[in-house]
Amino acid sequence: MHRSTILLLSLLILLSTAAAGCAAHLKETKGVSRLGYSIQVGAFSDVKNAERLTARLQEKGIDAFYFKRDSRIYAVRFGDYPTWDAAKKHAKKLVSDKMIDSYFIASPQSEFIEKGKKTELKKYSSPVPRPKPTSDMGGIAARTAERFVGIPYRWGGNNVVDGMDCSGFVRAVYNLCGVNIPRTSREQFGTGENIDRDDLKDGDLVFFGASRDEINHVGIYVGNRRFVHAPRRGADIKISSLDEEYFVKKFIGGKRYF
Repeated sequence: MHRSTILLLSLLILLSTAAAGCAAHLKETKGVSRLGYSIQVGAFSDVKNAERLTARLQEKGIDAFYFKRDSRIYAVRFGDYPTWDAAKKHAKKLVSDKMIDSYFIASPQSEFIEKGKKTELKKYSSPVPRPKPTSDMGGIAARTAERFVGIPYRWGGNNVVDGMDCSGFVRAVYNLCGVNIPRTSREQFGTGENIDRDDLKDGDLVFFGASRDEINHVGIYVGNRRFVHAPRRGADIKISSLDEEYFVKKFIGGKRYF
């Protein structure tokens, strides 16, 4: 089998496994829901091309985001459709409107099985030491977040508000895991289970701001008192420590949705 095909199958297995693990343990929480079918577009070698397509879709009212598909390729994903046919119908319309070209319908509950052959998940290096692999939602969300480290994240379109890039990033990670969470950091903080700093687990969201009523930043906890976040508009996604003076002062609390 061609190497690129194996890599694509590996990613599909990773994302479908992630979605199954995430959705299976999702708590019934207001504002949080399981994701349906999505449309995935593109295989961009330049992240700016993925960013531009994302912005163009968002300008049309489509809640799109981009992500690193593997070490060299970026893709764009959007949508929450109840059926595969509904997703395909919308994708075909976007093609006819010349908004997108080729596409892939992604299902967070699907399984990709290659008969007669074993396909290994693509390995990647983590920027920080991490716990042993886990099948629970939190571990999957944390490992997914780490895959974004080092790429710029800019929330496109005309709907940018304070803190949208950081909340858009965590929403994209949860989306890849098959979970819908609210759009802004303030809305995200208003849902889920309250978690103290010392009780944080992989995949929990950590919030920062002047007060509980003035949340302006959010990241994804990945263990070892560290979290992944989009520090400011257009900046590279990075890992920071909760023990840094700024984050110690601004830390408001953690939230868990599963």
